[in-house]
Order: sequence, then C-alpha cells, then structure tokens
Amino acid sequence: MKLSVLPYAIDGVLAGATTGQKVFLSLLDDCKAAPSTPSVLIIDFAGIQLATASFLRESVFALKDHMRSRASNWYPVFANVSPEIEEEFAILTQARRDAVILCTCDECGVVVEHRLFGDLDPKHTRTFELVAREGEADAGSLADIYGIQEELQKPTAWNNRLKSLVERGVLMEISKGRAKTYRPAW
Repeated sequence: MKLSVLPYAIDGVLAGATTGQKVFLSLLDDCKAAPSTPSVLIIDFAGIQLATASFLRESVFALKDHMRSRASNWYPVFANVSPEIEEEFAILTQARRDAVILCTCDECGVVVEHRLFGDLDPKHTRTFELVAREGEADAGSLADIYGIQEELQKPTAWNNRLKSLVERGVLMEISKGRAKTYRPAW
C-alpha cells in the first residue's frame, strides 16, 4: 500500500507538531486494516519540498512507533524523500538512535531503490547488512554462516539483534509455525 503525504502539505511544506499529529491520525485511519502477512507501507513524499523534524516526529515516526509497538504487519518505509527532508530525518534518527528505510518508488508504488538510513550501532547495522545479503535469514542460519567471522556463534545473540531491528521496523519478522525468519522491510 502507498499513502501520499502531499494532500496535507501547504505549498509543498509539511510543518509543525500539531499538523503532524493530525496527519498521524489520518494515516492511521487509512491503514487500519492490517494485512495478514508482513507488508511494506509506503509513505510517499513525492512533491514535498520540506518536512520539519517536528512534523516528522509527530506523524510518520509516530506511525512507525505505533505499528511496531502493536506488532502490526505494516512496516512503514519512506519514499521519494528530498535531500532537505533527509536532513530532518537525520536529526530524528540521530536523536533517537534509530533507523528507517528510505526508498525511491514510481507512481505505481514499485520500489526501484532502497536503503537503510539512520543511526544504529555498528553491530545492528552489520546484522541488517547480513540479512539483506541473504535476502531472508533466521538466527540459526546467521550463526552458522557468519558466527565465526562475526565472533557471534550463539543463535540467542543473533535473535536479540534481529528482534531489535524488527522493533525499529527495518526488518520484517515472518512466522513459519514456531520458527521466525527475517528480511529487510523493502
């Protein structure tokens, strides 16, 4: 699903905490019917020249936090973010020691480019990179493949890192019976 924030902008600008709170509620209403399987929710910034940190904090970061706190199958990613808006994302991700997925998508919602963006500790960044390299992985397979190289041979330690990345919304958790696998939220 793709949701545009353009209708909420005034002359291509999204500003202020109050406006952000209103947009949060509107976006939440637009995606209240969660899918049965983990799915990307594209929040599209096409046509937006500027979105302030206070707006982003109260709207799209609040949406991401809400989705993750409820273990929703929606995983918000942010599309077509201009360099000016990316600077505002950087302020928030640094302050929160958090990360998001930024992407470029076309009008149909097809993602053509994606990347992890934010401020994670190096171990979490490396774990994300390894899962992205594999496409989909679980703690046991990461321990088997990369345990010696990463000096982390116990699946429990990998599980902790994977869980942290799911809580941030950058990895999707896919349940297969009692087993869980993970893949990037793109």
